Amino acid sequence: MIGKLSVALLGLCAVWSAWAQERPADFASQVPLSISGNGPWYRLELPLDVQLNARQADLSDVRVFNAAGEPQAYALSRQSSQRTESRNVTDVKWFPLYAADTQQALPGVVMKTTREGTLVEIKPGTAAKPGKQVLRGWVLDASAIKAPLQQLSLDWSGERDGFQRFSIEASDDLQHWEAWGDGQVARLSFADERVEQHDVSLPGQSARYLRLVWQGQAAPPLTSAKLASATSSSLPMPLVWSQPLAGTRLKAGEYSWQLPTGLNVERLRIELKQPNTLAPVTVSGRSDAKQAWQPLSNGLLYRLTQNGRDVVQDEVQLPGQVVNQLRVQVDERGGGLGRASAALRFAVRTTQLVFLARGEPPFSLALGNASVKAANLPLSTLIPDYSAERLKALGHASIAGAMAVTSPTVVAAVESGPNWKKLGLWAVLLLGVAALGAMAYSLLRTPPAAR
Repeated sequence: MIGKLSVALLGLCAVWSAWAQERPADFASQVPLSISGNGPWYRLELPLDVQLNARQADLSDVRVFNAAGEPQAYALSRQSSQRTESRNVTDVKWFPLYAADTQQALPGVVMKTTREGTLVEIKPGTAAKPGKQVLRGWVLDASAIKAPLQQLSLDWSGERDGFQRFSIEASDDLQHWEAWGDGQVARLSFADERVEQHDVSLPGQSARYLRLVWQGQAAPPLTSAKLASATSSSLPMPLVWSQPLAGTRLKAGEYSWQLPTGLNVERLRIELKQPNTLAPVTVSGRSDAKQAWQPLSNGLLYRLTQNGRDVVQDEVQLPGQVVNQLRVQVDERGGGLGRASAALRFAVRTTQLVFLARGEPPFSLALGNASVKAANLPLSTLIPDYSAERLKALGHASIAGAMAVTSPTVVAAVESGPNWKKLGLWAVLLLGVAALGAMAYSLLRTPPAAR
């Protein structure tokens, strides 16, 4: 009899386990995956349009299934939250570059350095005509900085207001120069207020020297040049941008946007349709319509025509906290954004999913269930000998087809109606307990001799 009780209990547990296991049909959206490279671990960068189908902001409802519908062990990697950085700001020396006019390419110059690489002098390679030289740019000596360069900060003579646009080049030997893009600083006055922008982002690479060359205008006399450098244990994941999102004009100078779901938004890009737009803005956010707006950031947006071309600054940096709604308040003294509601794009950090392939392919990604609990493991648990180098060497997974989405009416019925799966599980459990109780009672009533 005891053996029968054990068999019955084991059978009940097996039924419970089989019924309780999640299936692809439990999720509103599924998309097929393809895999390549060395397994059994594969990593997938989750596209933003796929993430927007999740019902939970922290992606707790993301799952990976094999061909038999069995869930796979997985981990979510958000390296931006694990980044450790040591940042330093260094004052550097600057040396002038001259040319005949603002349109001429830079003439040949001779640059002298010390044995340690410190720049001490720059002079024309040939004799220059007196009175004909125009200041075209500057060379900055960063030879004492060993860490990657993250940001350039400039200050210049007070007589030169307006925009200062220049190209940035980097070199380690003063002979071969690599383009690092364009930079722009500004000093503007409007409505009895003064707005200054002194900082330019750099690509996070090391260089001993930087060359700044002004475009179509003479360079201003510098009064300060600083370089911010940083060393980090891991680089952040890249940003992924959304499609344009239409907003609502609440009143003059105030706009709001409803995001598809709660997201860790790190940057905004607001469309500036009209030329010569100047808009100081304040950005607020909240995760629920019942909450009060919380200030997130502020900045100056502009689209101005200068020398026949548009100069645009249309992005605002945010702290990366979870928000579901965004509001932008515009200082109308700058002219505002116009009567139409502006379109907005938002950016979040790429999320990387790593899963351990078990069973037969094809594998599929499923998400869209507001009631399931998080099932992801730490990377160090999923990969016993985990390291950053090991992560880079894993196989790759990618989206291999269109996402299949369950009809919203069906999903709503499942989420709002009775949970028949849970009720069935409880019914089986109660019946099993009753059967075990009956067996125990029958065993107790049996005479000792019969046992």
